Amino acid sequence: MLKNKTIFTFSLIATAIALTACQPKQAEPKENKATQSQAAQAEVLKLAGDTEKLALNLPECDGNSCPEINIERLSSNQAFIDEFIDQKILKQLDQTLDISPKAVKTDQQTSTAEKSKDLTPAQADETAASTFIQTPKQKLEQQVAPYLTTFLSLDKELKALSANHQISLMIKPKILNAGQPLATVVLNSSSYLGGAHGSSSQHYYNFDLKKKKLVELDDILAPNQKAVLEQKAHEEFKRWVIDSKLANSVEEYEQAWKFTLSDNFYLSNQGLILQYDEYEIGPYVVGLPRLTIPYAQLQTVLKKAYLPQVEVKNDAASASTPVANKAQS
Repeated sequence: MLKNKTIFTFSLIATAIALTACQPKQAEPKENKATQSQAAQAEVLKLAGDTEKLALNLPECDGNSCPEINIERLSSNQAFIDEFIDQKILKQLDQTLDISPKAVKTDQQTSTAEKSKDLTPAQADETAASTFIQTPKQKLEQQVAPYLTTFLSLDKELKALSANHQISLMIKPKILNAGQPLATVVLNSSSYLGGAHGSSSQHYYNFDLKKKKLVELDDILAPNQKAVLEQKAHEEFKRWVIDSKLANSVEEYEQAWKFTLSDNFYLSNQGLILQYDEYEIGPYVVGLPRLTIPYAQLQTVLKKAYLPQVEVKNDAASASTPVANKAQS
């Protein structure tokens, strides 16, 4: 009898184990999948990456007067921004070295011809095919080649004049804001091409990652507020003139350097930054002036989406504060 009960009990346990093993696995909660999807989307709407240095061939040179050129491009998770910055790099080179589009085209054709001159027919076909699968970095290097030729020609001309100058050129982008509320890239450049002094620039480019578009100053302003912004910026300009001791009065200063509203901007932790170029609102000695307008002055000027999020105090904590102060008194 006892033996039969024992066998029956083991049978029940075995059946229970078998049924448990056959149970389908519980599906992953939908909330977890939704959370993962939101996290992945948030990651996409965030600008991340670094710069990569272009490979530019300079001739061998010894001494303190060797030409220096350093150009870097942005390599990020947002291809449309990388392409935009590449074009701005080329534009900056064009403004700095001032060569004609025809010279650019001719130099690119010459460069391609020289590369394929000593190749066998099979190698030439392979080289031609590879041009269609260039990386963005290789493409920009090819576009920069004519400017490098002009840069090196200028160095030779200066040395032929026995001018002991070391010419230099630098262009480099940098990510400032990752995407809240705007993704911002600053493009810094500096150059010395043998004149009385060098030159530098700093330009900010702001992007809406969701819409994949460049955001201009007018886009972040509330309706009919540009004149108000200009007035506030002018007040900051006056303060800057006096604090920097640039003139005895603002009126005197503006006879030579009239105030203008810059559209070169970015949203910093301190407020709206308006960046200016050399000689735009001041002499060379002031460098690259910038005006900062605090967010406290922009509450009705900027659209709410571009104002910092203000933390709301806990009601319970706020209510207890006066009581505590009263008790202490």
